[in-house]
Amino acid sequence: QVQLVESGGGLVQAGGSLRLSCAASGRTGRSDAMGWFRQAPGKEREFVAAISWSGGNTWYADSVKGRFTISRDNAKNTVYLQMNSLKPADTAVYYCAAQPSGPVYSKEYPYWGQGTRVAVSS
Repeated sequence: QVQLVESGGGLVQAGGSLRLSCAASGRTGRSDAMGWFRQAPGKEREFVAAISWSGGNTWYADSVKGRFTISRDNAKNTVYLQMNSLKPADTAVYYCAAQPSGPVYSKEYPYWGQGTRVAVSS
């Protein structure tokens, strides 16, 4: 089992920044890619970004490219999502996920965190 705990959400004005963290514990492995997803009210959960275990490969949704940066510190078992130039459309609950069994942009992850809420005001 892998436990994931997100933190760092909050309320920010449009144009501002936030950094989300996801701390992993339990049976984490050297091959674990990790991803960030988000779910806005009334919408389906969608892919935001993912990162390979080494950090050498990253993937982003088109809607966040150039504004968000995913990174990880394997010594701390933590993945980060730096979010800059935030827009009201970024308002959602953000979830991290571990060990994808399919493409990293799919929702085929067995482990999910409880989510952290991000609200961007205009």
